[in-house]
Amino acid sequence: MDKNAKIYIAGHRGLVGSGLMRNLRAKGYSNFLTRTHAELDLTSQAAVEAFFAAEKPDYVFLAAAKVGGIHANNTYPAEFIRDNLAIQTNIIHAAYKNDVKRLLFLGSSCIYPKLAPQPMKEEHLLTSELEPTNRPYALAKIAGIEMCWAYNRQYKTQYLAVMPTNLYGPGDNYHPENSHVIPALIRRFHEAKLANAPSVTVWGTGTPKREFLYSEDMADACVYLMNLPDDKFVPLLGQDRNDGLPPLMNIGVGHDLTIRELAETVAATVGYAGKLEFDSSKPDGTPRKLMDVARLNAMGWHAPTTFKAGLAEAYLDFMNNCGK
Repeated sequence: MDKNAKIYIAGHRGLVGSGLMRNLRAKGYSNFLTRTHAELDLTSQAAVEAFFAAEKPDYVFLAAAKVGGIHANNTYPAEFIRDNLAIQTNIIHAAYKNDVKRLLFLGSSCIYPKLAPQPMKEEHLLTSELEPTNRPYALAKIAGIEMCWAYNRQYKTQYLAVMPTNLYGPGDNYHPENSHVIPALIRRFHEAKLANAPSVTVWGTGTPKREFLYSEDMADACVYLMNLPDDKFVPLLGQDRNDGLPPLMNIGVGHDLTIRELAETVAATVGYAGKLEFDSSKPDGTPRKLMDVARLNAMGWHAPTTFKAGLAEAYLDFMNNCGK
């Protein structure tokens, strides 16, 4: 990307979007297009098409989405499929109509089958059934990947989907009910520490394993991929084939830990010394979701931040924004 290129970051206030802004600024980019939800409703086709026609971005990072953990996915399944389908459909089509050079579509590791082989490779997409608790969201994201692939094949666009593992970091959502596991645990342990609570209850059995990627590293990987030369980027897009490997790239760290180990690490980071209890009546979700990141590593990118260092930064962010 040229340093003066016009870059639209959809979802610039979110966990990944804000990380993208910081990463791009640090690398010398400054010509950003950003709109808040109040300024631009991405679920409105007319509004999105008018925005693209007026602004003509060169590059698009599609990081806007309706997201949440198990509770939110179970409570609002209609919104999760409706809003995500609308957002990505409107942006991908408007990008095509307005000659966007490259688009990066952010998905989620939940697109992979519930019982996918571990670690999960890109070719495992659509090989067996999904985890029911987040199926509406997963199906929306799968549709976005397929749409990128279809446009690449039919229109020779350059749209790549990236699948991050579970993310955490600065700007996360710490809502008591609708947040993901790390911010939820940070808040719960912090409040328990302040209240001198003797114990904290964690959902599920503690046995599922999860992989976690620092959001600033995710942003760096996205910028790295968007800046690949044509001879490395174009072969990823599936423009001339329909062989089962979509324009898809996993982004992760390549190792995981159990939810029990995660809870213990978060408790230690926060400084909570009470007892951990696990409520096995609550859903565990997918048993394991480890990403195979061999393709990305082979291209030269590796996640630089250790889990301990990233978690310390996440807790500092919570304290600065919510902990007082």
